[in-house]
Amino acid sequence: MRRIAFAVAIGAVLIAGPAGARKRPAPTAVETVSAGGLIDNVNGYTLSRDGKVTRFTGLLIKDGKVVRLLDAAAKRPERLDFRLDGAGRTLLPGLIDSHGHVLDLGLRAMRLDLSGARSLAEAQKMIADYAADHPSPRWIIGAGWNQESWGLGRFPTAADIDRAVADRPVWLERVDGHAAVANTLAMKEAGVTAATRVPAGGRMEMAGGRPTGAFIDAAQALVGASVPPPLPRELDTALGKAQDVLLAHGITAIADMGTTADAWNTFRRAGDVGRLRVRIISYAAGIDPMISIAGTGPTPWLYGDRLRMVGVKLYGDGALGSRGAWLKADYADAPGQRGLPLLDDAKIRNLMSRAAMDGLQVAIHAIGDAANAQVLDAIAELAETYKGDRRWRIEHAQVVDPADIPRFGRFGTIASMQPVHYVSDLAMAKARLGSARLAGAYAWASIAATGAPLVFGSDVPVEAPDVMAGIAAAAGRDDGALPAERVPVERALAAYTVTGAYAAFAEDRLGTLEPGRDADFVLLDRDILKAAPAEIAGAKVLETWIGGSRAWTATQQK
Repeated sequence: MRRIAFAVAIGAVLIAGPAGARKRPAPTAVETVSAGGLIDNVNGYTLSRDGKVTRFTGLLIKDGKVVRLLDAAAKRPERLDFRLDGAGRTLLPGLIDSHGHVLDLGLRAMRLDLSGARSLAEAQKMIADYAADHPSPRWIIGAGWNQESWGLGRFPTAADIDRAVADRPVWLERVDGHAAVANTLAMKEAGVTAATRVPAGGRMEMAGGRPTGAFIDAAQALVGASVPPPLPRELDTALGKAQDVLLAHGITAIADMGTTADAWNTFRRAGDVGRLRVRIISYAAGIDPMISIAGTGPTPWLYGDRLRMVGVKLYGDGALGSRGAWLKADYADAPGQRGLPLLDDAKIRNLMSRAAMDGLQVAIHAIGDAANAQVLDAIAELAETYKGDRRWRIEHAQVVDPADIPRFGRFGTIASMQPVHYVSDLAMAKARLGSARLAGAYAWASIAATGAPLVFGSDVPVEAPDVMAGIAAAAGRDDGALPAERVPVERALAAYTVTGAYAAFAEDRLGTLEPGRDADFVLLDRDILKAAPAEIAGAKVLETWIGGSRAWTATQQK
């Protein structure tokens, strides 16, 4: 609590007196105010966008903002609201996850999670056990399966799921959210038959002239439209669970890529009652929710810099694991297939233009080299019309034709990438692309060398929001696959802090610990600038602070 002491001198009325009488001083009021709070005795550092590291041992904060960085020789204020002895621990700016799905993270924790299944048989047991333990609601909804880790060589089918549960509808999303499998009853209730028309940008797997139960990208809506949506109270619970996970990983801000109207309302409900702890930078799930929520431009920051819609998220293609990523040449392991372009050239330009005309930022999902080329073409054309600071974003940029990489730098196109995907997807990527086409995959260093801003995220819940694992993956690419794409630890950290803030038009308040910025920071158990990549991956977040207040500590998990 702020402590204010007043010393008031009562001035006397000056009365004419004898010559030489001394005049009394005029009334004065002296106010002594606390200097704020001090996080002291830390190994602190913050970065600028050009990679300069500023070190400090004390962080002075007041009213939720950074006041001053103190070196070891600097005198400490005497009057403080509080002083925390950091005991030599490392202090970093709050970490920014530049690509995630907040409510999906929370819902994953509330539903059937198949991410731990390592075989179809194991998944079937998990489904059956879940059904037995959860007699309601009637629909069984889950996510997280990955046929690559099962060694199936194919997608799971309705018949596979029926062997686990046949008397209740089941709908299970793939780990990347770009494919799903339904059991027979779910397809029946959705009215899906062999004659069902598949929407553009989607694929319904068929065998013997009948749907197998697997639906890719836009085709997921054929069943997904019949799945009961979560209730508002379930979304509120999901947001709480998601924030717990994010704070435990030191994430103080996240770009929510694909905010629906229901999600926005959930964030607002939390903000209204003071339960919005993590800063959410929102990108609408298409033009309609963008217009409904933001209207004619980015929203203001709400709830003390906790929530803002800054742009729109569009989709150029699907994912590599489900062979929905749009490639320039056939998949090496599926001749004749090149993936699924979700928007033609005219439509992608129209949608981008609709957002840009109102000053909203455009972020486009592009995984395959054909999709990335399409988006880069569109940016080159629209940049002639929409001048100024646009900060066009490509989400993932996972597989880029080496000939297209220099084009990222031309208009400062932001490459929003996920280093942990490299670790989990590399074997699958080699199978999908073949060794020759890996040259443009996960090309962090090459894209950064063009001058394009490089930012990192997790794509949570596809991957865990583990920033330390992401930094280790980006800096420790030592498995023989394109080691030249490694980036220095400092650049990787910047991609999760200062550049992440820039990528979301938030550099005026987030990303660094410069005076005047929001006092968001984390305390770690080790110095990651001095650690080997393997040691960085094991770094533990000890405390997470947002706006000058402690939001999470490791002791909460004990």
